[in-house]
Amino acid sequence: MKKLKIGVIGTGGIGLQHCDSCQKVDEVELAAVCRRDKAAVEEVARRYKVKGYTDYKQLIDSGDVEAVIVATPHYSHPPIGIYALNKGLHLLSEKPIAVTVNAADELIAVAQEKPQQAFCVMFHRRTSPHFIAAKKLIAEGKIGEIYRTLMIGGGFRTQAYYDSADWRAKWKTEGGGVLINQGPHMLDIFCYLAGTPSKVRAEIRTRRHKIEVEDEVHASLEYVNGGLGYLYISVNEAPAEERIEIVGEKGKLIIDGSKVQFASLKKPAQEFCDTSPEMWGKPEVVWEDVDIPDVESGCQEIIRNFARAALYGEELAAPGVTGINSLELSNALLFAGMKKKDVAIPVDRKEFISFFDKLVTDATTQKG
Repeated sequence: MKKLKIGVIGTGGIGLQHCDSCQKVDEVELAAVCRRDKAAVEEVARRYKVKGYTDYKQLIDSGDVEAVIVATPHYSHPPIGIYALNKGLHLLSEKPIAVTVNAADELIAVAQEKPQQAFCVMFHRRTSPHFIAAKKLIAEGKIGEIYRTLMIGGGFRTQAYYDSADWRAKWKTEGGGVLINQGPHMLDIFCYLAGTPSKVRAEIRTRRHKIEVEDEVHASLEYVNGGLGYLYISVNEAPAEERIEIVGEKGKLIIDGSKVQFASLKKPAQEFCDTSPEMWGKPEVVWEDVDIPDVESGCQEIIRNFARAALYGEELAAPGVTGINSLELSNALLFAGMKKKDVAIPVDRKEFISFFDKLVTDATTQKG
């Protein structure tokens, strides 16, 4: 079998998981690893019997690899990705593809100039069976035009989690809190299924933790067609809860954890409203069984799909260019919450980067 030679850049916790996954994917050969700490990368290189580098440019220029997985801190995803693409390599970036939409634009612009190179983002939840089933219902038009959405992503982190590394929960080194770290997977799935809102109004705060960045956000959403939505995401809630509701003219989709429910209307809502002679009439609802496919899922499956896209042109499950969608939402929520104003999507690039740079500068100055 043909194998794609991959180098993993960044061998912290998630990077090591990707190294392990590469070992299990038939279409992949793990060929090199990179980490700035010389002793640490030498240990990882010995473990996997591959070459080790302390400079990502040396790894990319080495000729040892045809593709890279970037699993470094958020801010470094675009510069490493751009360098790899410009050197002719295929690119799989950890989420998010960037901290700001401005930086993401630069990465995407380079990727779009090189359509022969696979560019993927590690949104592995798109491979989850229940989300595949939900996406299929929407793609088949069974929900109809969407007029209401809801997303709840309530998780939990301790203060010890944030105290475990100096780079965590800092504007300068992590780029944000729940929106940029814990939230991107859920925000991606929400946009993937329901579409990206056109305007947001948000409340953002640091409620439970002693950190610079946000740990809780709630927002009202508007869509181009006039649809409305509500979003809540935090690391303050136990037990954890994940819920998505998507309501359209033809039916309602509810995703509660991994459980998927779908109710179809025998007659579309607006049509029934306009034509029913009954004063207290309601559309007839049919709760339908949802076929959940039996498929492989997770990070390993994204790596397999990425390799097959590079080797054989297989369609990507999570194209890197789509990483901009949830980042638009994330940046808009941050901007709206901090500035106490409605923010349109796409985010105004000049206005946002001026705000964000000041946020980073002010936080750094206050620390002394």
